[in-house]
Amino acid sequence: MKKDIPIEVKRHSLAHIMAAAILKLYPKAKFGVGPIIDNGFYYDVELSKKLVPDDLKKIEKEMIKLINQKLPFELEELPLKKAVELFTEYKQEYKVELLNDLKQKGTTGISEEESQDLDPKKKDKVTIYKTGDFMDLCRGPHVESTEQLQNCAFSLDRIAGAYWRGDEKNKQLTRIYGLAFDSKKLLQEHKHNLELAKERDHRKIGKELDLFHISAEVGSGLPLWTPKGTIIRRELEKFLTELQEKDGYEEVITPHIGKIELYKTSGHWQNYRENIYSPIKIDGEEFVLRPMNCPHHIHIYSSQMRSYRQLPVRLVEYGTVYRYEQSGELSGLVRVRGFTIDDAHIFCRPDQIMEEFSKVIELIKTVFSTIKFKDFEARIGLRDPKSSKYVGSDELWEKAEKEIEEVVKSKKVKYIKEEGEAAFYGPKLDFVVKDVLNREWQLGTIQVDYNLPERFKLEYKGADDKTHRPVMIHRAPFGSMERFVGIMIEHFGGAFPTWLSPVQVYIIPVGKDHFKHSEELGKLLKSEGVRSEVDLNRETVGYKIRKAEKLKVPYMLVIGDKEIKEKILTVRSRGSNAVKKMEQEEFIKKIQKEIKERK
Repeated sequence: MKKDIPIEVKRHSLAHIMAAAILKLYPKAKFGVGPIIDNGFYYDVELSKKLVPDDLKKIEKEMIKLINQKLPFELEELPLKKAVELFTEYKQEYKVELLNDLKQKGTTGISEEESQDLDPKKKDKVTIYKTGDFMDLCRGPHVESTEQLQNCAFSLDRIAGAYWRGDEKNKQLTRIYGLAFDSKKLLQEHKHNLELAKERDHRKIGKELDLFHISAEVGSGLPLWTPKGTIIRRELEKFLTELQEKDGYEEVITPHIGKIELYKTSGHWQNYRENIYSPIKIDGEEFVLRPMNCPHHIHIYSSQMRSYRQLPVRLVEYGTVYRYEQSGELSGLVRVRGFTIDDAHIFCRPDQIMEEFSKVIELIKTVFSTIKFKDFEARIGLRDPKSSKYVGSDELWEKAEKEIEEVVKSKKVKYIKEEGEAAFYGPKLDFVVKDVLNREWQLGTIQVDYNLPERFKLEYKGADDKTHRPVMIHRAPFGSMERFVGIMIEHFGGAFPTWLSPVQVYIIPVGKDHFKHSEELGKLLKSEGVRSEVDLNRETVGYKIRKAEKLKVPYMLVIGDKEIKEKILTVRSRGSNAVKKMEQEEFIKKIQKEIKERK
């Protein structure tokens, strides 16, 4: 029985077919890389003309022609020198650059999906695939023939710009994205979800609801939170703070900069240099904007000798960090240069690790259930045994990885394991959440770290009156406040639950004779802990209701003669045309209950 071809193989093959079609239409095209991505593929290409959306249809038609020719995907192994000569002859300078990297460094290092590494067993050999007139430096795998792509549903999705190798100093190439699925039905479903995603785009909704603003004058990737957006952040912080206080966390505040030596000791300077802003000279010393909070918390811990009886010490901070991201990768709140981590570091004895790790998992599960993220799984990030970037002994790594897996099993959380996803100082557990559009987002994280305590020489006095080394657990249930809010905006489509809504009640006076009573009602609600807004504009009731619906306010109260005379409220709930008559006290108790229980 013939095995089904994995969709990833089909997508990879379609990337090559797209490149072959581009070459047919634009013979002087020069190709960068063309990896698979979630739901499809892309290819970066240098063209002599600027593509427009109509050009995608032409490329699609050419792809179909090539597929129907039943062309084979031919694998060929070449000596590295011969491959350089071949791609030089065909004037494919980007491929030559990759091959030269391979020659000098042993890897192309572009991306995990597309990189080639030199095989020690086949020294100085590389693989290329040929399809019709197109050939590519590629490790595969691919389908045997384009005939196997005839039942695959695909479409070219969009055009974007991309700097070669992600570096702004390099030439900007045209990136062409494609979608590919095993059936037309799946492709159409995905396209439908993409349309829904556009409507739920947090950048669009954030502007409509006045939640945040990004100013070119302030700087790209540096969001400004408006009063309404700040309410959402503060409510999330209040919620998490309540949970953390129950679990014995102590809040700290640390500076936004630190001496460069701090990050050299931690290893962040060596491992994340490309994401750390250039040093600032102050009084002859070098400081950097902090990329991480952990070294600051470490120095609070080490400011005094701790007894084994005092452990665990749980330090927590809503700490803003700064990391350099390429401008082309910045996106609203989900990819920024300055962001606030709900960061905590637990300093504990080795015998306390599993219990503390277990408590953090429960904390994250509580956060997800309250925010209505119901579908999630965990990913254990392990070190890559072939990489030299990880610090610490094999023994401690194996111990930490084993401890994480044991706890995850005991908590009955769905999980997968992935090599190469660990932090340089320790393995971690990431939580991957599916939103209402079935998109996956990596949110909360927990890390076990035996190595930073060693690098910073942390100690505690044990029961034997000798000094011992504590273990650190790094954790952030939200991950970052910016990213979490951005994802949450799209998950709810801006229609937040009552406790998170910046405006919880929108009061609509029928006419100016009802303004005074409406304002008094607004003040009463605020005194009862309910966020309200009174619309005193001279507009029709219908217009004001539509305005409140656009602002996605949970409750609207229409105030007219009858409401004032009978001391009742006419209540309209978000998303419903039905109205309900309620006593004022009854309504206040109802909404207070929703807020308190975070329903």
